[in-house]
Amino acid sequence: MRGIKRRKLWYVLLMGTCLVLFAASAPVYHFFGTGWAVAMCVVASVLPPIAMTVGNIADPDDPRDHDNRYGPNAE
Repeated sequence: MRGIKRRKLWYVLLMGTCLVLFAASAPVYHFFGTGWAVAMCVVASVLPPIAMTVGNIADPDDPRDHDNRYGPNAE
């Protein structure tokens, strides 16, 4: 259970960072210029696939995580 909570926490943190970067890019555009805002949006666009991957990693210590074809918990 601890592994699932850890995965959900990392997923929420990464997606929250993504949303903050997208939302903060508009004020950054006005204060610092286009380059910084575009850089923030590029970083924010890379985070969702990383968050999805982190959220779906199998936990080898969790015996209930049997939904994988490959890995330590494969049936």
